[in-house]
Amino acid sequence: MWKKLNRISLHIIIGTFFARAATFMTIPFLSIYLTKVKGISAIEAGMIIGISSFVSIFSGFIGGYLSDRFGRKNVMIGSVWLWSLVFIGFAIANDVWLFFLLNALNGICRSFFEPSSRALLSDVTKQEHKLLVFNLRYAAINVAAAIGPLFGLKMGSASSTSAFWLTAFIYALYGLSLWWMSQRETVSSQPKETRVTFWNACTVIVHDKIFLLGMIGITLGVAGYSQFNSTIPQYVSSYTDGVQLFSYLIVVNAITVLIAQYPITRIGKLYSPAVSIALGTITSGIGLCLFGLFHHPLLLVTAMVVFTIGEVMMFTMTDLFVDQIAKPQMKGLYFGAMGFTSIGNAFGPVVGGFLLSFFGVSQGGYLFASLALLSFLGFPFLFYVAYLVKEKKQTVEYSA
Repeated sequence: MWKKLNRISLHIIIGTFFARAATFMTIPFLSIYLTKVKGISAIEAGMIIGISSFVSIFSGFIGGYLSDRFGRKNVMIGSVWLWSLVFIGFAIANDVWLFFLLNALNGICRSFFEPSSRALLSDVTKQEHKLLVFNLRYAAINVAAAIGPLFGLKMGSASSTSAFWLTAFIYALYGLSLWWMSQRETVSSQPKETRVTFWNACTVIVHDKIFLLGMIGITLGVAGYSQFNSTIPQYVSSYTDGVQLFSYLIVVNAITVLIAQYPITRIGKLYSPAVSIALGTITSGIGLCLFGLFHHPLLLVTAMVVFTIGEVMMFTMTDLFVDQIAKPQMKGLYFGAMGFTSIGNAFGPVVGGFLLSFFGVSQGGYLFASLALLSFLGFPFLFYVAYLVKEKKQTVEYSA
């Protein structure tokens, strides 16, 4: 399997693992840290979490365009080094406005790095190996998600700043390794005459009906999924040893992804990526409902498993969906434009924080049933997209 990967792909996947493991030591605990240590209200914490995704709405599109225009590696290196400074800021910040600023920069760094790295993987990978490469990247993220929270729990990420400093150090090293890679490896870039202007790029995106409808559906699914990093940890933290319980739920999430990813991907190949994503919105919504109905820790694990299966159905196929419909000379732009789905991550935590304040932890059934509607609403859009893709025969064969 590994022989199918070139050195650039391998470097990105391994680097993604270490960088994400560092992030998972801190960000999943950020809302708890803000409310328990800094005394910030649930609504303010939700808004701070959401601002990261809010800025990604536009910065992802710009970052993807810049990667097409000026090179994937340059954008990746710059964003990772800035990311390191952001986590240093988290470690020393005290004011609410500063947390807003830092998490906004966190979102910008992520939305510049992500489309650039995915477009680079698409550039350097043979068509028949793309399913493998994208899924290895996703698996690396989820192995990191299994390891990171355990280290974060041991380091007291919900109440201390030591994990922020370690994360900053890891990102600095990752930036250095990317710079080293850029000096040793070359990637053929597209001819300048084929590069589109920013205005033309916007025009192409606006007139791509399949892409726009797909983004709407995915955005609603993302809004439901965003409760994983905002409402769910605040809700679970109200339990006895809630922080520890949430840490274990994160691990369950990661393990479920690793177990379910391969069979779900194999089944998803029989249909289109859009069908898999559509079914994922329904499944993750059901998982949210179960969080409100179940109270025993073991039953919450069951809710997390269902929720995670929906996550896998949505996110393992998103990169393939974009690769399938993107114009060859505009892949960075298309991957970046998927940052518009961060609208879901932006308003999802705010809605979750408001509903949590309104219903309280004692009415979890009403709380999570309301949040599940966000995810359910994405299904009709994505199901229609699957129909359009089939009608236009805009499909690509992938092998695992």
